[in-house]
Amino acid sequence: MSTNSGTQPIDATQTLDAGARGRVVIYPNAEALARAAAQAFARITTEAVASRDRAFVALSGGSTPKRMGELLATLEYRDSVPWQDLQILWGDERWVPEESEESNAGVARRSFLSKVPLPVAHIHPFPTEGLEPDAAAEAYGILMRTIVTMDDGLPRFDLVILGMGDDGHTASLFPGTAAVREQEVQVVAHHVPKLDAIRLTLTAPVLNAGREILFLIAGEQKALMLKRILEGDESTMDLPARIIQPASGTLTWFVDRAAAAELTLPEASPDGG
Repeated sequence: MSTNSGTQPIDATQTLDAGARGRVVIYPNAEALARAAAQAFARITTEAVASRDRAFVALSGGSTPKRMGELLATLEYRDSVPWQDLQILWGDERWVPEESEESNAGVARRSFLSKVPLPVAHIHPFPTEGLEPDAAAEAYGILMRTIVTMDDGLPRFDLVILGMGDDGHTASLFPGTAAVREQEVQVVAHHVPKLDAIRLTLTAPVLNAGREILFLIAGEQKALMLKRILEGDESTMDLPARIIQPASGTLTWFVDRAAAAELTLPEASPDGG
């Protein structure tokens, strides 16, 4: 593995300080954002392996994480990632077979995981066939705690990648659902009324235990919601993405200019504080 991808860092147009909600890094467009995310993925996993011999990643669904993955599979980025030492899990999943175009794991496997030198045994999708949803969630929790290094009773991912829905959901923590407030169970299966669908998701304590949490948000349709998440004071029950506030990890929002259009946060200091 090369420690240098040969790529130039993607220039951000602006970096904003969201206080307890982390740092907001604004990129010119969705493609620049995805490239910056690919570089961050390579950097964070490389540093984790250098420090702890392994790296644990929780992936997300969505178009921007998919594009990040496609870039990671290209010659430009592929050799900058320590694939042999990665363990890949997911932050959430739809209750569909992996062959479905709706499957987060299926999309990731087809778009990039099958195209990089990552051992198949290091890919850990949610079990969405052969078990009932609650049993699948329980099984995934057991698997996660077996694979991922534990810290104070919680699995500690080196990198958690998240998105944000137009309704303020993140992972599969949807507004008004009990999963948002779950503090004991680490993986839940639940019915989401607005979708009339079952989702599996890691809960807030696990997500917040991540060493590095990276939101990837693009598009003008996200602008008003992003402002509410970062600058408002609405409850986490109404806007679940607001529940992501790591106690000891780093929280960063990679957004494109369109998604950041409504923000009025102050500039971050040069040292990132």
